[in-house]
Parts: sequence; structure tokens; C-alpha cells
Amino acid sequence: MVVAIVIAIILVAVAGYYIAVRSTPINVGNVTETLPPQNVTVTSNVTTPSTTSINTTKTSTTTSTNTSLPSGAEPLPYNSANKTVFLYVVASSSGQPFNFNGTSNGQLHFYIPAGWTVIVHFTNQEGLEHNFLIIQNTTATPGDDVGQDGTILLAAGTTTSNYLNQGISSGQTASASTTLPAGIYWFACGISGHAAAGMWGVIVSSSSVTTPYYLIS
Repeated sequence: MVVAIVIAIILVAVAGYYIAVRSTPINVGNVTETLPPQNVTVTSNVTTPSTTSINTTKTSTTTSTNTSLPSGAEPLPYNSANKTVFLYVVASSSGQPFNFNGTSNGQLHFYIPAGWTVIVHFTNQEGLEHNFLIIQNTTATPGDDVGQDGTILLAAGTTTSNYLNQGISSGQTASASTTLPAGIYWFACGISGHAAAGMWGVIVSSSSVTTPYYLIS
């Protein structure tokens, strides 16, 4: 009877030891075996900004002014911003010796707005010397000495004192500028006798002119 009790006690002790060992991690050397981590699901709400494309149409307004020139007229180069007109005048080798742009005896007329600045570029292609003057004339047609026919306002290729015998040679160009109030003027070669031989034209400066132009009569 005593032996049976002892055996029962031993069995109970062994069972308790076994249960205790099964519930404790097993340490083998320096390595501890642990259970793998739980799978954690993370839900992330990501808001992606949307880009709205807006089509923008830019409207450019261009204002153009159509200026009607007289029949047969041709526009002159000019700069309306600084009220400047450019006259390119040639004593042409293809015309008679006393010509401006192939014209003579007042055939060439320049029309400019009143008060604008005139910049003259005069080129001599002739074998003779020539110059270019603008004259506020007091006679109907020029004589041998244009200085006697009015007041010289501009001189290109010469001076207001040496115009009778000084000009530029063939192939040379001279420039000069002046501002012309409203009025009617000549342009002429000042060398003695040249204007009287036909080397002159007319400049009309008028407030009724808005676009510079020229006419050949």
C-alpha cells in the first residue's frame, strides 16, 4: 500500500515537470527560438492631388491703319515714333547729268508731315561733282545761284557758304538733317548752274500729310 502511494506521487511530479517544460522557450546554447511576428496589415489612405488642365487662349489685337495714298504715289521710309522721314536721293548716272533719282525740273515731289525731321542720304553717281540743298524758296524756279532764290536750310556734301563750287565726287555719299515746318520747299544742287539746268525738285511739308510719300509728275 505504501509503495503504491509513493509511485503515485512520483507520477504526479513527473507530469508537473513535463507541463512546465512545454510552456517555456527552449534555450539552446545562446540561441533563443521565438515565434515569428504576427502579420500586421496597415491600411494607408493616400490622397493623390488631381491636376486640372485649363486651356487658356491669349488674344492678341493688332491695329493696322490703311492709309490711302494718291494715285501713283509711293511711300517713303519713316519712323513715326520719332517723327522722322528718310530721303534717299541719287544723282543717277543713267539719267541726264543734272538729275535727282532720274528726274529733273521739279518732277520729283516729296510729301512729309509738318514738323517732322528729314534725314537726307545723297549719293553722287555722276562724273561731275554735285551737292544737295533744301531751300525755302522765294522764286518760282531756281537760277544759277540758288542762294539768291531763298534761304538754304540744309546742305549735304557742301556748306551753306561753299555750295556754288563744292560737292561730292562720283561714288560718294553725304548726309544731313533738318526739321521742316509746314511749307513748300525746293531741293536742288547748289553748284552754279546745276539747278537752272534742271537739278531740282519740290518738298511739301503739310499737316494734312500723315504718311510720307513721293510722286513723280
